[in-house]
Amino acid sequence: MRKFNIRKVLDGLTAVSSSSSASSSSQQQQSGNRESDIPETLQSEHFQLCKTVRHGFPYQPSALAFDPVQKILAIGTQTGALRLFGRPGVECYCQHDSEAAVIQLQFLINEGALVSALADDTLHLWNLRQKRPAILHSLKFNRERQRSTQKQTEKEAGIRLDKWITFCHLPFQSKWLYVGTERGNIHIVNVESFTLSGYVIMWNKAIELSSKSHPGPVVHISDNPMDEGKLLIGYESGTVVLWDLKSKKADYRYTHDEAIHSVAWHHEGKQFICSHSDGTLTIWNIKSPAKPLQTITPHGKQLKDGKKPEPCKPILKVEYKTARAGEPFIILSGGLSYDTVGRRPCLTVMHGKSTAVLEMDYSIVDFLTLCETPYPNDFQEPYAVVVLLEKDLVVIDLAQNGYPIFENPYPLNIHESPVTCCEYFADCPADLIPALYSVGARQKRQGYSKKEWPISGGNWGSVTQSYPEIIITGHADGSIKFWDASAITLQVLYKLKTAKVFEKSRSKDDRPNTDIVDEDPYAIQIISWCLESRMLCIAGVSAHVIIYRFSKQEVTTEVIPMLEVRLLYEINDIDSPDGEQAPPLPTPGTGSNPQSIAPQSHPSTSSSSSDGLRDNVPCLKIKSSPLKQSAGYQIELVIQLVWVSGEPPQQITSLAVNSAYGLVVFGNCNGTAMVDYLQKTVLLNLGTIELYGSNDPYRREPRSPRKSRQPSGAGLCDINEGTTVPEDRCKSPTSDIFYFSAKMSRKLSLPTELKPDLDVRDNSFSRSRSSSVTSIDKESREAISALHFCETFTRKADTSPSPCLWVGTTLGTVLVIVLNLPPGGEQRLSQPVIVSPSGTILRLKGAILRMAFLDTTGSLVPPAREPWREHNVSEDKDEKDKSKKRRPVSVSPSSSSQEISENQYAVICSEKQAKVISLPSQNCIHKQNITETSFVLRGDIVALSNSSCLACFCANGHIMTFSLPSLRPLLDVYYLPLTNMRIARTFCFTNNGQASYLVSPTEIQRITYSQETCENLQEMLGELFTPVETPEAPNRGFFKGLFGGGAQSLDREELFGESASGKASRSLAQHIPGPGGIEGVKGSASGVIGELARARIALDERGQKLGELDERTAAMLSSADSFSKHAHEMMMKYKDKKWYQF
Repeated sequence: MRKFNIRKVLDGLTAVSSSSSASSSSQQQQSGNRESDIPETLQSEHFQLCKTVRHGFPYQPSALAFDPVQKILAIGTQTGALRLFGRPGVECYCQHDSEAAVIQLQFLINEGALVSALADDTLHLWNLRQKRPAILHSLKFNRERQRSTQKQTEKEAGIRLDKWITFCHLPFQSKWLYVGTERGNIHIVNVESFTLSGYVIMWNKAIELSSKSHPGPVVHISDNPMDEGKLLIGYESGTVVLWDLKSKKADYRYTHDEAIHSVAWHHEGKQFICSHSDGTLTIWNIKSPAKPLQTITPHGKQLKDGKKPEPCKPILKVEYKTARAGEPFIILSGGLSYDTVGRRPCLTVMHGKSTAVLEMDYSIVDFLTLCETPYPNDFQEPYAVVVLLEKDLVVIDLAQNGYPIFENPYPLNIHESPVTCCEYFADCPADLIPALYSVGARQKRQGYSKKEWPISGGNWGSVTQSYPEIIITGHADGSIKFWDASAITLQVLYKLKTAKVFEKSRSKDDRPNTDIVDEDPYAIQIISWCLESRMLCIAGVSAHVIIYRFSKQEVTTEVIPMLEVRLLYEINDIDSPDGEQAPPLPTPGTGSNPQSIAPQSHPSTSSSSSDGLRDNVPCLKIKSSPLKQSAGYQIELVIQLVWVSGEPPQQITSLAVNSAYGLVVFGNCNGTAMVDYLQKTVLLNLGTIELYGSNDPYRREPRSPRKSRQPSGAGLCDINEGTTVPEDRCKSPTSDIFYFSAKMSRKLSLPTELKPDLDVRDNSFSRSRSSSVTSIDKESREAISALHFCETFTRKADTSPSPCLWVGTTLGTVLVIVLNLPPGGEQRLSQPVIVSPSGTILRLKGAILRMAFLDTTGSLVPPAREPWREHNVSEDKDEKDKSKKRRPVSVSPSSSSQEISENQYAVICSEKQAKVISLPSQNCIHKQNITETSFVLRGDIVALSNSSCLACFCANGHIMTFSLPSLRPLLDVYYLPLTNMRIARTFCFTNNGQASYLVSPTEIQRITYSQETCENLQEMLGELFTPVETPEAPNRGFFKGLFGGGAQSLDREELFGESASGKASRSLAQHIPGPGGIEGVKGSASGVIGELARARIALDERGQKLGELDERTAAMLSSADSFSKHAHEMMMKYKDKKWYQF
């Protein structure tokens, strides 16, 4: 009997099903091809991903340097980043691979090079003569060997081994870099070859032989301005040593009881000044080591009876600068008295008998005095001070009375208030940037220095991108900034303060108890902007929406127009599939949803016991007094969601405005509301379930009668002016937690989520994101995730397009709402807009993110929009102008020559897949599963190279593009894994292959996915290094030259070279060639300029090798000559001796 094999039967069934599914998919593809026979011009070779520029203040700065000849500023950060600034518009960003903190930066003045010292015991030499600086050499010090060789000494001294390199000094026009270490030793590095010299200054030889204690780390190194052979070494413990490089011994030792933080020379080389940990300054004469010439306590209270002043906070840095005319400048940071509690950090400028204390907004990281000459032995003539703060860069004018600051031309104030959302618009209307600039110019502060910005090095690149670009940032304080981002630059155009419409509480106790957030109640969450009409709509964290209209005239609004909307719905209790009773619509943060993030924060209240509960009360109070509105964006309407029976309004998750229709629509996890902002009426106010009508696939039913809300016909809501009911204030529903499903947390998280200490585990992106419906609770929490106004086909039977609204939800449903608009002109203002559901329902996998429409040529169909007109016109204008003002732009893509049945294509992108649907037939002609294991954070349908594509950024770090309408994959690059909510919230694509995101709390990173932009980027970038003649050295004068006065030069090659000092131990440091040589240029340069750069670097490398060969030949000749001499001496010694006398 033959044995029955169930496995073979199953295999056969699998094969049959797979073949049938393949045939059906191929049939669908063939039908799709017949239905969308659109030629696609975009190919994979049109795409390439690369970073373009980074804007904003360097995050967590740690080091500062300035080239006084090239006039370039460099800032290093705690994450190993390097930012270089020249003239306004010339910026550069570099990154050390190790991401270790930058301890110190040293320019090779006027050489186009920079040395960086890092906390991981490495030195790097950067080549700045190319548009993208690269590392030429690196030197890695071996800390472990140092530990073992001096282990016993360090144990006795009790030294901390936090970092090996503590201070670096590179004398002007020298190739020998002094490197001070934590052990108190000083090594010397040849910056040309990046090799160590055998010359070492050991700490035990520098200090008194009788001293048994270790002097501590080296905190300062500098050579005497008048004698390069004398090196001043400062140790943390308070000891200063003047070291003679030639005799290799200490000339003088200066000791002080207090620890030293910094040292500075007087330019004549006869005196130096030290800053100490007790807030004092000591001035020393180099030939009087017994005691300081003078002790100053700049901020100490002078006590009577000659007692010592009270100790102050440490003076962290001091600089001593001289001028030909007038007294020298002593500039210092820190040193404030301990009793100045709460006082802001200060920079003190002491000039003669006057002392100016300049308060700063943030802690001082470092400062530098800018001087006219790079020579340390000449009068410095200081003219400005660059102060690097924790979150700002300030430049002070020393030449003007009162020390005014320069107006900073760099976009370093992006983070003035934390950025909470960001939008990027490329290829804007040509008149938009000038319009914003004209109104923004009136907002500029006064009182700046009248001199030009002193950091003026470098040259601009050639402008190859001619289209205007604008970036909009929304902030935690409710402000919105418009930035001109054209041609890889960034400049602020205009700032709008949305919070000024609300009453502000003076203290926390005065706040209304209807607030739903503890901090930043005005924070911006979503921005919707119509470029042509300039209508702006924002949604804030307190469930408020504000609509703005642009005007060039100033107005005073007597009464601010406002609407209050009740948006809440509940569902009937129904049986879930497992037989258990499903709970009613939960309050935010509760329920059995596996994606719910946090427990309930608000006290649970029953809607039946409504006495004493907050009801019909908005979260914020609008000003009742007249509001003066300057030229720019002016309030058209304020909409607020209100509390309903003790339940707070939920944050808005999606927003859209249309200027041609005069409508704004917004939604949250409860439903959606549509407002006619021209007539100031609510047109639609429905729960998400009610949008489905009888077509709800989950069979959810609204409760009837609905509690805490009056029945309203056709979805019209009640507009109430409720009063605040006193009650204990609730905890913020948005502080430190998320309330909605993970799909919406990109838009719903608070600005506090953007702080740098956010832990990845705190956000919800690591949670399961399965889009399958697993519980009634999840179905009831369906939120509105996408809204799109358009003029298209709403039903299968339509023969012409009509205005409508497409609504996308978090469960992957797309619903279509038909809009019946009255004619323009006066009728538009008097007749109602009729809103009705179309019954069309489309479904995708995952939450809907973006929707767009294509015409029969594959071009994007923009929404209907109205051209901008000045709204604040006089009343005596004729009716013709009024009707003209209301005339929308015609955007209907239909024409008589096109077949009605194939008129448009809807492109819908969700977090899992994308679909292209033919309209009006509603056939899905193309489908692409974007990701299975991850989810799409941002998807945009953008225009590129006279065509269009779908661009997606996934949580797993991949950036992908797909052709339209066929959804062919064109680009898939692993770029940036999602590490925090900041990136998810601010990432956005725009036209012409541009994208941007907030890479740190203070910086915007711009990238491109266009091959054309990548090819032109090299030409667009500015040049940091420009050929500049080094100023002439100061004249020594006749008598100084005759009698040997003036600066004494030193042949450092003779002292530190291999022939004099020998070779350093190979195990002390390891030389690592950098990628910044000819290989690095090959990959980054292009065109004639790239060829010249490659040729120049090749010549430099050839010259360097020839120089090394010449040195080796000279060393071999010297060795041969020495051997010959020794041989001759031996021969002469034993020439006359017999063999038995040896």
